[in-house]
Amino acid sequence: MIAPLTLGNKSFPVNIIQGPLAGVSCAPFRLLTWEYSEPGFTCTEMISCKTLIHQPKLAQQRYIAKDPGEGPVCFQLSGNDPVELAQATQIATEAGADLIDLNCGCPVKKIRSRGAGSSLLTHSNKLYNLIQAMKQNTHVPVSIKIRVEGSSDEKFNHEIVKIVTEAGLDFLIVHGRHWTEHYETPCRHDQIQYFVEQLNIPVIGNGDIANLDSLNKMFATGCAGVMIGRAGVGQPWLIRKLISEMQGKPFDIPHHSDIGKMFIRHVEQLAHLLNNEKFAILQARKFAKYYARPLQSRMNFAAAVNECETIEKLQSLCNEYFTP
Repeated sequence: MIAPLTLGNKSFPVNIIQGPLAGVSCAPFRLLTWEYSEPGFTCTEMISCKTLIHQPKLAQQRYIAKDPGEGPVCFQLSGNDPVELAQATQIATEAGADLIDLNCGCPVKKIRSRGAGSSLLTHSNKLYNLIQAMKQNTHVPVSIKIRVEGSSDEKFNHEIVKIVTEAGLDFLIVHGRHWTEHYETPCRHDQIQYFVEQLNIPVIGNGDIANLDSLNKMFATGCAGVMIGRAGVGQPWLIRKLISEMQGKPFDIPHHSDIGKMFIRHVEQLAHLLNNEKFAILQARKFAKYYARPLQSRMNFAAAVNECETIEKLQSLCNEYFTP
């Protein structure tokens, strides 16, 4: 089931992708993923169209900066105005986007109240116009990332199939939960399969992929590729591990000391990108627990990171917790 992936006019050697993650998937995170996994492609954080249009270049760097060591990157945009999306699509293309995705799944109240994210799923005419705005303003493949209707009263799966087909989307990314559902609700593989069966374009399945069993369940839907989400945080080797296991090859998890070094490198590169050590430390507090997964004292480590104010202190903590 590991195979090359063709999306629109672009092809990728493998069909496992690292997805967008708010507050995480900027260049330092993606670079680690490339070095340890070599996915089909990676994704930026969700980027507001207004950020690309109105913010100064320096403020945009967190979202659009690409490291020379990275492979293909999909820029994920957020917005609800076709004119703004057209302009943002042009900017993203000029900034080096290899693919462009429109977020149609974000459940956050602030995003939905702006008419963006998952609120677009029940506004088919607007969604059609937004897809057209992307298609007409870039030469790279375009997609939307959606959620499913689940067991809710919102019945939009059929309408999304219709709109996607009419608008000429290049591929579709489907997260297998309704926007009101949380992680304790299992991924609805049957509804991902519905899109696979109804569409003549590649469908990328997303939701709960963290190990070989969950990967096999997703591929069983018939999807052309799979997208890893939060499981990739703190485990930049995860995609390579999954590919090795699918191919029946051995894979050695990095030693604790190496994982600690990855964490420090992530934070150092983030501080360099942002030119702001303090903000990098604040961001590190959010993802420290993921790097600490293999530690017996992971809760203590995460708590200690919350008290950190410098990278030097962070380095000292890693030496204490990650060194045998």
